[in-house]
Amino acid sequence: MKKIPLDNPFAAPVFYRETTGSTMWDARTIAGQGGTHGSVVVADVQEAGRGRVANRPWKSEKGKNLLFTILLRYPGIAAIPPALTLRTGLALALAIEDFAPALQGRLQVKWPNDVMIPLPKPGTFGKTAGILTEGDGEKVYIGVGVNVGQTDFPADIRGKAGSIALTPGVSLLPDSRFRLLEAFLQRLYAELEGPAQTGDGWRERLEERLYMKGRKVRFIAGAAYSGRVVEGVLCGIGLGGELLIQGQDGTEAFVTGELEAY
Repeated sequence: MKKIPLDNPFAAPVFYRETTGSTMWDARTIAGQGGTHGSVVVADVQEAGRGRVANRPWKSEKGKNLLFTILLRYPGIAAIPPALTLRTGLALALAIEDFAPALQGRLQVKWPNDVMIPLPKPGTFGKTAGILTEGDGEKVYIGVGVNVGQTDFPADIRGKAGSIALTPGVSLLPDSRFRLLEAFLQRLYAELEGPAQTGDGWRERLEERLYMKGRKVRFIAGAAYSGRVVEGVLCGIGLGGELLIQGQDGTEAFVTGELEAY
């Protein structure tokens, strides 16, 4: 790994690898070596990139997208910001809009860990970014994959995935991925450690961009593919990042599950 000169408001280094198994693994190595809060590992390609669900690997063309993990350190579980993954998604959505003004106000955050981008068909969205958060109570690792320059996708996700490069009016430069990373770090720092992090104002900011809010949804509660089916209106986010769904028997809060359109 080598350090690269990117602006990081966490005052921590940004490391680069051309090829790696997983930036998540690299971040754990850095943490074990005393890596500081806000340290980042970014790579051109991950050979073992993975998503939240075990059988959904993150597929990415080499050098086209932004693949990284950020290490965050806290004195204990109680100090970890609530709804950290969702707030990371909010910061990422805002950063993408900073980076690509043609997308201003158009990104949405899908509970619990995706960022959605408009697709060519009016009214439809595709996944442009995914977030995987892991931790041990004092160290948190946030892995992020963003489709930046990729313009074609494998058949199994074609029509479900989106890319910044496919947005009309967006022009990408060779170092675009790293400029987006800088924009994200600025937004994440402001979200977690700036004045905006106090209280629960993050919920209002998030709900303004919450995918499927106010619409009928089908929700698979519990572990992927194994929970009960809940149908109702997605009405918001709880104080801890829970998904709130209004059904026939009232509003229920969920901490795990799979959200689907109705």
